[in-house]
Amino acid sequence: MTESGVDSLEIAVLLPCYNEAATIASVVRGFRQALPTARIYVYDNNSTDGTALAAMLAGAEVLRERRQGKGNVVRRMFSDIDADIYVMADGDGTYSPADAEELIRTLLTERADMVVGTRRGVTSDAGRQGHAFGNRIFSTLYRALFGTDFTDIFSGYRAFSRRFAKSFPAVSVGFEIETEMSVHASRLKLPVAELELDYGRRPEGSHSKLSTFRDGARILWMFAMLMKETRPFTFFGAISTAFMAASAAFMVPVLVAYFETGFVERLPTWVLAMALMMVSFMLFTAGLVLDSVARARAEQLRIHYMGVEALSKRRTLARIPYTPAMQPPVSARADEADAA
Repeated sequence: MTESGVDSLEIAVLLPCYNEAATIASVVRGFRQALPTARIYVYDNNSTDGTALAAMLAGAEVLRERRQGKGNVVRRMFSDIDADIYVMADGDGTYSPADAEELIRTLLTERADMVVGTRRGVTSDAGRQGHAFGNRIFSTLYRALFGTDFTDIFSGYRAFSRRFAKSFPAVSVGFEIETEMSVHASRLKLPVAELELDYGRRPEGSHSKLSTFRDGARILWMFAMLMKETRPFTFFGAISTAFMAASAAFMVPVLVAYFETGFVERLPTWVLAMALMMVSFMLFTAGLVLDSVARARAEQLRIHYMGVEALSKRRTLARIPYTPAMQPPVSARADEADAA
C-alpha cells in the first residue's frame, strides 16, 4: 500500500491453524511481503505437527486457543486483537497473500465493514467435488433464506473493519463461523462487498480438515438456528403450516363422514386433528411474539455496532485519497462547481 492514509492504519493478519506445518511458514512469509506494516498472528488450535514453531520461525506472533474449532479461534482473535483492519485467511496456502492488498483497498474505497474474497476455482479443491457441490447448495439456500448479499458464504479469505470485528457476537464453534458472519452482516444491513479471487490447491502433505457430511450437517443445523434467531416468524410459520396441513389431512375425512351421516365415526382421529391444529396456532403465535423480540435484538446489535469506534486511537480516513471507485457525494461536487 502506498497511500499515506492507509500506511497509518494498523492492519492485523489473522491465521487460524490446525496442523498446517507444511504450509504455514510460506503463508506467513507471503503476508509479510504483501503487507510489510501488518502484524501477523497465528492462532494455533491444538496442532500436533509443529505448526506453532514453524509460524514463529517465519516471523508470526503465535497464540493458542485450546477450545477446538475454527469458531472458537475466530471469537478469540476478534476479542484479543485491536486493529483498524483485520485480514483473515487460512493457513493451508489455498489463498494468495498477494490478494490481501486488494481486499483492504476494496474495504476502504467501498467504506465496507466486510469484504469477502469469493473463490474462483473452488471446484478444484484437491479434487473434492463433494465440497464444491455442498458449497453451491448451501450458497443457494443462504440466498433463499437470508438475502442475496453473498455468493460464496464459506470463503475463509476476508477483510473486516474494526467496527465489524468488535460487534460480531461469534457464537459458532466450528467451520460454520463464516455462515454466522454472513448472516450477521445481512441481518444488520452492514455495507459489504465481494471480490473474486483465485483459489489454489493444497500442496502435497496438507490435508483438508472438512468432513463433507459431518460439517455439512453442522452447517445445516446452524442455518436452522440462525433462521430461528433472526427470522422467527418465517421459521415457526413454516412449522405451523406443516402442523396445520397434517391436521387438515386427518380432519377432512372425519368431516366428510359427519356431513354424510351426521355422526363423528372416528373420534380419536378428530381429537388428534384438533390437537395438531392447536399446536399449529401456538407455533404461529410464538412466531409473532419472537419476531418482535428478534427485531428488538437487531436494533440493540445495531446500536452497539454504531457505538464502536470505526478506527482504533480515533484515527481518521480523511487523508486517504479518492479513487475512481470512491467518488465524492453529489452535493460536494456541486459545491466544487460553484466555487469554480
